[in-house]
Amino acid sequence: MRKGDAADPKGLIAEAFKINGITYEECRSIFLDWALAVPVDTESAALIKTLMARYPHPQHPMTRVLEEGLTSCTPPRRRGGWRGRRS
Repeated sequence: MRKGDAADPKGLIAEAFKINGITYEECRSIFLDWALAVPVDTESAALIKTLMARYPHPQHPMTRVLEEGLTSCTPPRRRGGWRGRRS
């Protein structure tokens, strides 16, 4: 795919899969940059699934990061305490 599509707005994930010898920590940093570039109202879990289907490289560290991102994509919950009860 080319840079600028909906799943990878800056082409960061595509570039990560092209880098030989990239580490897990570097992939996490790239994933954070990707997450910040995705619009807020977008369903990130669907985008991650699209990226995983686009880049089927099970041994690549970015795949592990994407899998972790998929499992941790939960909608925010209201936190308890007095701040949560005040309007």
